Amino acid sequence: MKIIVGLGNPGEKYCKTRHNAGFMFIDELAKRFDIKLTEEKKLNAFVGKSPDFILVKPMTFMNESGKAVSNVMLYYKLLPKYFGILKKADTNLEEVLIVAHDDLDIKSGEYKVSVDSRAAGHNGVQSIIDNLKTKNFKRIRLGIKPSEDVRVNVKNYVLNKFSPNEIIQINGIIKEIVSLKLSNIF
Repeated sequence: MKIIVGLGNPGEKYCKTRHNAGFMFIDELAKRFDIKLTEEKKLNAFVGKSPDFILVKPMTFMNESGKAVSNVMLYYKLLPKYFGILKKADTNLEEVLIVAHDDLDIKSGEYKVSVDSRAAGHNGVQSIIDNLKTKNFKRIRLGIKPSEDVRVNVKNYVLNKFSPNEIIQINGIIKEIVSLKLSNIF
């Protein structure tokens, strides 16, 4: 069983913002595989199940995503535990956990898959690393870097909505990953 998490911020205010690219990824997977996401309050997340994987949209804010991810992993017994705590730091979760999120270091319309890498300034990813005590999980990094070489205020940029052109790019890359590359990533 795999857990596929999409990072974002809850609420209508953040819908279609760059920081919610991970939520958009989960929504596309749910649509493609006809999976209904339902709120699981005890897990702080919206969760959808298929025979092969579980889709997760944390309902904590981005910077607290690790709490919801940890809750889900523990609930589905996908974390090695010893006396109620993680067995050891740097547990290999590569085969169990996939996290999709926005990435300011990758051009809009592009993506990268990485494993065992640092958060690189992404607070949602850092929260997961801190809560799970490992960075050894798979990440689908969805590019949101501006096309022009301009300096941006990071907080404002990621919390602003995608431009019409960026929406086309992000939707295109998400559909490509879900339709064509899924078996290579999973």
